[in-house]
Amino acid sequence: MSIPNSGPAAPPPPVWDARPPGTANTGYGGFWIRVVAYIIDAILLSVASGIVGSVFGFNIFAPDWDHFEPAANGISLVIGWLYFALLESSERGATVGKMAVGLRVVTDQGQRLSFMNATGRYFAKFISAIILCIGFIMIAFTDKKRGLHDMIAGTLVIKVR
Repeated sequence: MSIPNSGPAAPPPPVWDARPPGTANTGYGGFWIRVVAYIIDAILLSVASGIVGSVFGFNIFAPDWDHFEPAANGISLVIGWLYFALLESSERGATVGKMAVGLRVVTDQGQRLSFMNATGRYFAKFISAIILCIGFIMIAFTDKKRGLHDMIAGTLVIKVR
């Protein structure tokens, strides 16, 4: 006795697996490809900060120190934090710039980042920058292409294509 077909079966639920399929070694996002991704993100963040700043009546792009608004820095900080933390902890695990160049941010074990882990990674970038950007330059010289902020947050930036 056969069971009547009630239509196509539902697809299986998505499985988060940041490792590329196959037996090939995982490729890591190197220094220059990450610079390109960051330039894309910086352009998007500048536009967003300009729009949000003008809504609140701040000139984010102050032409001189006489018109500088300290609150504009706070707005830019919050926008940058939410942009990086929300997108890097999302299903795609990448900002728009990283998606454009085929990169994804994952934990050391290849899992999706939590919002708190992505937040820690964002603020750890300040440490990488304060020490004369050596934390970023480390990306070019470490075996898994990790910057200081990646080491602090326990993350990797991998190639997905």
